[in-house]
Amino acid sequence: QVQLVESGGDLVQPGGSLRLSCAASGSIFNINDMAWYRRPPGKQRELVVRITRGGGTVYADSVKGRFTISRDNAKNTVYLQMNSLKPEDTAVYYCYAEVQTSDRLISGRWGQGTQVTVSS
Repeated sequence: QVQLVESGGDLVQPGGSLRLSCAASGSIFNINDMAWYRRPPGKQRELVVRITRGGGTVYADSVKGRFTISRDNAKNTVYLQMNSLKPEDTAVYYCYAEVQTSDRLISGRWGQGTQVTVSS
């Protein structure tokens, strides 16, 4: 069984910063792409940023220059540094990983989500 556990969500004022973490555990052989998605209130889930195992990234236009994704392959962990936060960044943030388990099967896995609220 593979689990993704996020942490770091909080209430922060506009202009502030937060760092989200997501650690994968279980019968993991390899992790390919990892990503952060978010679901703003009343809206559908959307891609924030995606990172390949080699470090290639794709950011949503709305977060370019403010958010930075990174990963530690040895720890099966992905991070999201969020700076200059805006009220429109308020959402539940979800971690996603394309996991290859010890039986060599590949599947997408999701974390449970962590709430980020940007408000004064």
